[in-house]
Amino acid sequence: MVFWRNKKNQGSQDRENDEDSVIHHKNEPALKPDVDYETDIDKDTKHRLEPTEEKILEEMLETPVPKHTIAQDIIEEEELSDHSNEGGWLSRLTGGLSKSSNKLTQNIADVFTKRKLDQDALDELEEILIMADIGPKTAALLVEEFSSTKFDKEVDNREIQKALSQQITKILEPVAVPLDIGACESKPFVMLVCGVNGAGKTTTIGKLAHDYHMKQHKKVMIAAADTFRAAAVEQLDVWAKRAHVPLIKKDVGADSGAVAYEGLEKAKAEGVDLLMIDTAGRLQNKSNLMAELEKMIRVIKKQDETAPHAVVLVLDSTTGQNAHSQVQNFKDVVDVTGLVVTKLDGSAKGGVVVSLAAEYGLPIHAVGVGEKIEDLSPFKANDYAKALMGVKG
Repeated sequence: MVFWRNKKNQGSQDRENDEDSVIHHKNEPALKPDVDYETDIDKDTKHRLEPTEEKILEEMLETPVPKHTIAQDIIEEEELSDHSNEGGWLSRLTGGLSKSSNKLTQNIADVFTKRKLDQDALDELEEILIMADIGPKTAALLVEEFSSTKFDKEVDNREIQKALSQQITKILEPVAVPLDIGACESKPFVMLVCGVNGAGKTTTIGKLAHDYHMKQHKKVMIAAADTFRAAAVEQLDVWAKRAHVPLIKKDVGADSGAVAYEGLEKAKAEGVDLLMIDTAGRLQNKSNLMAELEKMIRVIKKQDETAPHAVVLVLDSTTGQNAHSQVQNFKDVVDVTGLVVTKLDGSAKGGVVVSLAAEYGLPIHAVGVGEKIEDLSPFKANDYAKALMGVKG
């Protein structure tokens, strides 16, 4: 009985060997033993076996360095930027207004190619100007003046562009007024800077500070009185460092009037020529904004009855005709003395500057066509009109 069982077992073993020889070739390497098990090693021995941080760093091809903060990266990028081949301001203005100019000139060229200037043509021209955000009133004014000299005559697109450029220059010239901080008898010249959140208010302050301090050699100070947004204070700190001017700031949520008061106090003590005060841009609740600005002005007047000497409103041109409602809203709150129009390179709405000039007659101190520190410059009527209408020379 035992013999029979051994024989049966031997037969089963032979069959298994035959099957295994089919699956695994005789020259196939043997399977590696399982080494995935926990070893009983004391902590000191394990520490000696594991690589140290110093050893890892020695074996690395490149030693890692700590990442810069966002603020440091912005400053470094600007300082290392090469602006030598960017051309002068007129070149940057023309490039910045290219979206507006290309749209205008293309539409005019499509309509006017050696065509008689009849009423239908004038209606089409007025529609083109309205679409360019020049506004209905201003467009009607331009077309009416143009038709008085050219009506029923054959015209081409270049002739129209040149004529419109000249008319637009006449509208813009009265408002092309630079901001003269030297006109103030006492120091410092106090400038309140207003604008809705996102209009480019903070960057405009930084660019103006750079221009007055680095180019005009004025002593400039900035007060971060928009204490409701941490990002506003942080961004203003970046721009103050770029312009190499001091920044007066407090914690988020601090009283904005206190920031303005302290800023003016320090500016007077240090003989500063220009103090720029950033203000909140919340139009959602106009009554709160009004109360806040009125309080700030009251606080400022306690130290200088003539201040603030300028209230500059920063407008984002990409909002188009909505810029008109912003001007009206802020005029209802505070005595706006001048405008700065930004982001003219961001859309084809450069014509809004013309409609703002015709509607309100407020001085336009500067326009911006980019994010770089040189991309804000005093407003010049003829240069702007030519760049907008694509007229060269």
